[in-house]
Amino acid sequence: MPELQVGDLAPEFSLIGTGGRPYRVREFAGNPIVLAFYPDDFSPVCTTQLRAYSASIDDFTQLGAVMLGISPQSLVSHESFTERLGIRFPLLCDEDRSVARNYGVLGPLGFYRRSVFVLDRGQRISYCHVSRAGLTFRSSDELLRAVQEAIDGSVDGPPRRG
Repeated sequence: MPELQVGDLAPEFSLIGTGGRPYRVREFAGNPIVLAFYPDDFSPVCTTQLRAYSASIDDFTQLGAVMLGISPQSLVSHESFTERLGIRFPLLCDEDRSVARNYGVLGPLGFYRRSVFVLDRGQRISYCHVSRAGLTFRSSDELLRAVQEAIDGSVDGPPRRG
């Protein structure tokens, strides 16, 4: 699949997530969406990243944004991770890595690259960052600005890639 760009329509998917229900991009039409792809439940950087996003979830909600975490672990792993760390947004299971493949976030050995996409209310990509090395993550403040820009319609130019 060709590399996704700002302005592209986000690929649809249906993934099971925490709470045991399926989630689809299209069900959130009309709201900005933050898709946070992360490599592994319970890893040090992923734990720090998802705790930070969870701590800011009220700020995202105030903007009308939906946050979804996506990784290749099982529902059992996600439920445990969510419960243990108090994650306050859904974590979705991409066990066959098909969604990661469609969004272009798989590394050469099939590992997830830490990546974030912000979708505008029309389901178009308004911001993306795909890390080459997953040792850091985009801050909540940066993502909140990206969501606000998606709402304002002021996003122009190429996607941000790491």
